[in-house]
Amino acid sequence: MSAGRSIADLSADLADRAESFCRQYFPEGRKQGNYWQVGDTTGAKGQSLAIRLHAQGGRKAGSWQDFATGQYGDLIDLLHERLGSVTLKETLREARSFLGEAPCPDTPRETQRTERRDAGSGKRIAQARKLFAAGKPVLGTLAATYLQTRGITRLGPALRFHPRVFLWQGEDDFDLPQKAPALLAKITDNRGQITGCARVYLDPSTGGLAEIESPKRILGQLHGHAIRFWSGTGRSDLIVCEGLENTLSVGTALPEFDLASCLTATHFGLFIPPPGIKRIWIARDNDDAGRNASMGLRNPLESFGIVFGELVPTMGDFNDDLRAFGRDALRRSLLEAMKAQGLEIEDG
Repeated sequence: MSAGRSIADLSADLADRAESFCRQYFPEGRKQGNYWQVGDTTGAKGQSLAIRLHAQGGRKAGSWQDFATGQYGDLIDLLHERLGSVTLKETLREARSFLGEAPCPDTPRETQRTERRDAGSGKRIAQARKLFAAGKPVLGTLAATYLQTRGITRLGPALRFHPRVFLWQGEDDFDLPQKAPALLAKITDNRGQITGCARVYLDPSTGGLAEIESPKRILGQLHGHAIRFWSGTGRSDLIVCEGLENTLSVGTALPEFDLASCLTATHFGLFIPPPGIKRIWIARDNDDAGRNASMGLRNPLESFGIVFGELVPTMGDFNDDLRAFGRDALRRSLLEAMKAQGLEIEDG
């Protein structure tokens, strides 16, 4: 095979080996039917990006689409995205190397992987910022209805709504992109820069969560960051919670406190406290995962010299408590727990 073959020829040759291509460049993905599914063009775990493995119904093998971002193309395009910030010439060299035409570059594989992760992360962050910017205020939308049915009244500029966000539902037909309404929440770092966007897909007929696999998804970078809700009171206490709805439930009961939502138990323990915070209240779920996540956050807080307290719901999580007992009862319960751990505040 000549190294001088056209890009179209290289693309066709890659398509003939689509499954081997996917296993080499997207090992975190999985085969489902006639598709290889993976999180995005960087190779992260997930389901949003689908790559056709064999020609079917007049559609070519090797074609792909990322239903979270709308990107699509052939395997040359996908390889270029996967490699990150490289030239087309370098992408074609890598394609020829995969096909056995030329040796791989001498760059160490670990260095290549790091560069690809960094480039991919930057692209996902840019996509997250673009998605959040396209949203509109929550009040009067399906997103407001969803939160209100859960007893939540604490909102804020960290939330927006978009009526048609790309969505892959998990079926084996990846050729017709789905779109669904979604509550959007911006993930920010301690400087206030957007690093990601959480998407909560909604069912327009019920006002509840969309009945799909994983209705809550994250685009961009969450590690160490959070969705933040400021009270404007300038206090040095911060309540750090897991899920978005639980965070807003605590905020509904305690509107005078600043909040940070880490979204998952895993990221709970990775949270980086912002400057000026003297005490963090760890509002965890009432289960083993929440307990372990809380323990994971305590050690770094101690190293930062930050005092911490722990808030635990009566039921499974704080939204359960809010809906079962009401706002006033949840407020009393939280303040009593905080006062028992040293909080000095008059409950007006």
